[in-house]
Amino acid sequence: MPDQPIDAAPTSDVWAIQPPAAAVADLESADSGDQGASSAEAPQRRRSSRPARTDWRLGGRTVHRWREGLLALALVSLGAAVLLASLVTTVWGSPWAAASATVLIWIGMLLPVVWAFARSRPVGLLRLRPLDLLYGLVLGALLRTSQGWIEGLGGMPAAFPTLLSVEGAPPAASVAMDVIAPIVVAPVVEELFFRGVVLIALYTVLRRPFGPLTAALVAALASTALFVLVHGITGAADVSGVIALSMLGVVCALLVLLTGRIWGAVLVHVVYNGTYVALAVIGSLLTELS
Repeated sequence: MPDQPIDAAPTSDVWAIQPPAAAVADLESADSGDQGASSAEAPQRRRSSRPARTDWRLGGRTVHRWREGLLALALVSLGAAVLLASLVTTVWGSPWAAASATVLIWIGMLLPVVWAFARSRPVGLLRLRPLDLLYGLVLGALLRTSQGWIEGLGGMPAAFPTLLSVEGAPPAASVAMDVIAPIVVAPVVEELFFRGVVLIALYTVLRRPFGPLTAALVAALASTALFVLVHGITGAADVSGVIALSMLGVVCALLVLLTGRIWGAVLVHVVYNGTYVALAVIGSLLTELS
């Protein structure tokens, strides 16, 4: 039997060596920490990989603030403006009273519009496409033609409107409020308020609980009803006028809902009002010649 060296180390089985308990605990906590971090990062990776919405009708963060609060602010602002405008026309006996009342109502509409767009901008709403110009020209002209046809249903042909004139010339207030404002100011302000703020806020609130179709129908009808009501309060609208305004409101609301863009509705409103102004100028000229 061979002799063993005196200084030789005793043999040991490396597979039988057990690490200290503290080291095992540290390794397990490190593994669990890595798993927790990876599980926490997974939803974040999923969220970041989700494509961004390109249309406000699908919801998302761009219309997250266009809900009940904005709708309440819009109604309160409009109501206060209508009351103040009524007070102005009642108390102030100036030729500029009616024009001032209209400006006050526009300010009441603009305040919630500015507030809404300062907080967020519905994605796709302010896009402009060449097709929007075609919508404006065709639908605006058709609506004005329909309005004249409705007025003639009573048996008498629709007469040309005329501009207010003093000593043969329209006063400055009439030119500003009957010629310039209906084409330049009113379509933009009213469409951004009724078909922008009111319609989108209602649609956003109702889309999830009732579905997009019901939300679109209610939003279109409600915004149109408010549009007609405000015009009925601020001006004497007969039956044919109410029908014409309702048609204009429904067409503009459907344009916004079907295209997701606001400028088609604005251009329809511009053409609709512009054709009225053109007819009023023609009517005034015919009156002067006769």
